[in-house]
This record gives sequence, structure tokens and C-alpha cells, in this order.
Amino acid sequence: MTNLLAAVIIAFTFGEIGNSTIQKPNFLNQLSQDNLPSVLFAMAGGVFLSLGNLATQYAWAFVGLSVTEVITSSITVVIGTTLNYFLDDKINRAEILFPGVGCFLIAVCFGSAVHASNAADNKAKLTSLSKDSAVIKDAPISNEKNANSSIKEDLENGLGTKEKAKFGTAHFLIELENKRAIKVFGKGSLIGLAITFFAGFCFSLFSPAFNLATNDQWHTLKSGVPHLSVYTAFFYFSVSCFVIAIILNISFLYRPVLNLPKSSIKAYLSDWNGRGWALLAGLLCGFGNGLQFMGGQAAGYAAADAVQALPLVSTFWGILLFGEYRRSSRRTYVLLVGMLSMFIVAVGVLMASSGHRK
Repeated sequence: MTNLLAAVIIAFTFGEIGNSTIQKPNFLNQLSQDNLPSVLFAMAGGVFLSLGNLATQYAWAFVGLSVTEVITSSITVVIGTTLNYFLDDKINRAEILFPGVGCFLIAVCFGSAVHASNAADNKAKLTSLSKDSAVIKDAPISNEKNANSSIKEDLENGLGTKEKAKFGTAHFLIELENKRAIKVFGKGSLIGLAITFFAGFCFSLFSPAFNLATNDQWHTLKSGVPHLSVYTAFFYFSVSCFVIAIILNISFLYRPVLNLPKSSIKAYLSDWNGRGWALLAGLLCGFGNGLQFMGGQAAGYAAADAVQALPLVSTFWGILLFGEYRRSSRRTYVLLVGMLSMFIVAVGVLMASSGHRK
């Protein structure tokens, strides 16, 4: 909802600045023009963004904030930036752009390895806790299913300290599992990676679709019809994103996935725990998307994908505030540093490839 609010604010401010002309109409004037093909491209981009956002929220539970954002952003650049480079008539410098894309691809590989290594670390912690517990001291741990069954017994019998568990410990992982709606114990690591890659694929398509909406590279508009402005396209983009989000979220309330409990619209509306943060996140996402598209129209959408530097911030949140990768193995730390280093290089190279639209 606040994502759409940001689009409306941008449309009625930036979209109404200056005199409206035939070739460059203002936002309100464009709403009545015959530009349906471009509108559909913009709305398709909103659909892809909405699907990617929803998938990302599920991926966070399985893969963690840091790795999810790096993998999805890197896939977005590898696919989306390549498409935008050709859609923008190659205004970005290929000799700089594509080495940067290659760095993002390497970051994806590092991210997958970090997730696998961290999953192994967590399994070892939980298995060690199960072996040490009095509840299951006579029951051998033979596989992951037995380990997870033992952990559940620990939880039912109140095993653990009443004090807040330290980041990275087995007790912390158990507390986290109890708090989250999506339970991940006993589920394979491939599920999380599959959801993450799907989210990245969706994110990689919303920017090229928006590019087509504002520049009409496929010549779908009738002769004499001006291209959609960034502000008008972003409005349609956000409307479709909002509608799809409403449909999917209501559907998942009554038909949840991943063994989540059923809910209702009434229960959703009455539960405001954390809702303020969600509204703020939507507002920031809306203005972030709008500024990305404005930059893409000026300097090329391929270079505008440098906003995918957002995982650098999310990693800060994930590690320092949420305790991700605390007390992990040396292998995990080496892979994590490699992932972030490659990502920083990739973002810098991508920014250096920017051009100027004629």
C-alpha cells in the first residue's frame, strides 16, 4: 500500500513539473492517451516485482537476510542488466559492464556456498545439543530427521536456559525457530535456494519490462503517441504490484504454503504487531524503485542496476543486529568475505559503465 503511495506522490510532484507538451505530456495528461501497450509493459514489471518480493520473504526464513539479498540482487544484474544493455541500444560501456556482470555471477556462487556451509554449521550445533540433552541421552542421533525430532522434544520439555540465548548458539537457533512463522528445521537447504533463485529471476525482469514501457524499443505504440514518462509508467507499475500483492496475500491467508497455519482477513486486520515497520518498508521500497527508474532513464537501466548494492546494507543488519553467521566455521567466514568482496567490486564496476541516453 505504501509502495503505491510513493508512486502517487512522485507522479503528482515530479510528474507535474513543467509545462505539458505534445511530446512530453505531464502525468495527468498521459492517463487519457492511447498508450495501452506501454501500460501493459509497466504493469507486467509490477507483477514481477510483487512475485519477487513475496518469494524473498519466504527465502529469508530458509537462507537468511544476507545471502538471500546477495543472490537475488546478483541474479537480477546477471539477467536484467544484460537485457537492459541491449534494450538501451548499448549506451553502457560493454568492456566495463560485462566484467561487472561476471563478478555478480561469481557472487551468486559464493552466496550458494555460504548458505550450504552455514546450514552444515547449524546442523552440527543442533546435533551436538541433542546429544548433550538429558532427554535423549540414550537415543543415538543417526540422521538429520532424528536430530530435528530430538530438538522438538527439547522444546516440548522446556530444555534450555531462561536467559536470552547468545547469538550463534544452538539455543539461539531454537529460540529463533520458535519465533518465526515459517519453520525450517527438518527442511532441505535446496528449498530455500530454489525460492531465492525464483525471487532473483522475477526481480531480473521487472526493470527490462519498465524499460520497454518508457522507451518503446519494440515499437508497439501508434505513430505520434508519446512514450510513457517515468512517472506515469511507475504509477501503473505500482498499481499492478499492489493488486497482485493483495490477491496473493489473501490467497495465502486461507490457503497457506509450507505448512503455515490458516488465517483470515479479520485476523490480519486486527494484528498490528510490526505493521508499522512493514508500512515504512513499503514506502522506502517505493521511493527506491522510483529513483532507480529515474536514474535508468537518464544514464541507462543497466547502470541503474547499481542499486543492487542494497545487500551491503542488509548484510550489516543481518550480521550485527540479527546474529547471522555468529559462531560459524572458518569456512563459512571465508566464503562470506569472498561473497561480499566480489559483490563490492561488481557494484563499483557496474557504476563505472554508466552512459548517457541521447
